[in-house]
Amino acid sequence: MGMMDGKVALISGGAEGIGGTAGRRFVEEGGSVMLGDIQLEKAQAHAASLGARAAAIELDVRNLDQWHAAVKATQEKFGKLTTCFNVAGISEPGSVDEVDLDSWTRTIDINLNGTFNGCRAAMPAMVASGEDCSIVNIGSMLAMRPGSIFAAYSASKAGVTAMSKSLALHCAAQGYKIRVNTVHPGAIDTPMYQRYLAAYDGPHDEAVEVFNRNHPIKRVGQAEEVANAMIWLSSEGASFTTANDITVDGGGSYRE
Repeated sequence: MGMMDGKVALISGGAEGIGGTAGRRFVEEGGSVMLGDIQLEKAQAHAASLGARAAAIELDVRNLDQWHAAVKATQEKFGKLTTCFNVAGISEPGSVDEVDLDSWTRTIDINLNGTFNGCRAAMPAMVASGEDCSIVNIGSMLAMRPGSIFAAYSASKAGVTAMSKSLALHCAAQGYKIRVNTVHPGAIDTPMYQRYLAAYDGPHDEAVEVFNRNHPIKRVGQAEEVANAMIWLSSEGASFTTANDITVDGGGSYRE
């Protein structure tokens, strides 16, 4: 038996990167997934590669109506919703005095408001399922230890962290069988990471080393390492774990 047997997940940012890998791992563990992404064709191709227990839907996380439609589509396709992975996000550098104001608003809208929308839309369906349910939100190493040139990103992920704890405590107080936790990745080898390497003003190997040395383990992580933590948090093995943070960052949150 897999850890996700009988479970059904809706994943934002499910076309690639951490979200895409989490979708694959969820299916490998016996569950079914709806992959939501603004990159619909990529999400559809990924879902097709996963087989009959995967489907895809267009999802702009800033749009609450699209979230409600994605939840409904998940219920219609797979009969219920038990798990929500809020993964979709962006990272654009800029200090407080230099960040472009449109970039600030866009980052908060996608990373924080988008996660809020996902939680709000998923909760009624989870309660209706009558099952033990789980929401896993993606924070960041930079929520735990903010970076000077990542003002918007650090703020948005810190907001996700606080909002997740608030929701976890609310669900517990209401008697909802919904656990809510946050995973904080470090630098992970995803398309976002590759874009940062490509934009680096210097040799590729030097760019890789800049990222590596931010982690005491001296390397960046793999999407599968983050996805495995997400799967565990949604499993019976984490049945007493809520309002918690798990760092998957090679020690980066606590580096000297």
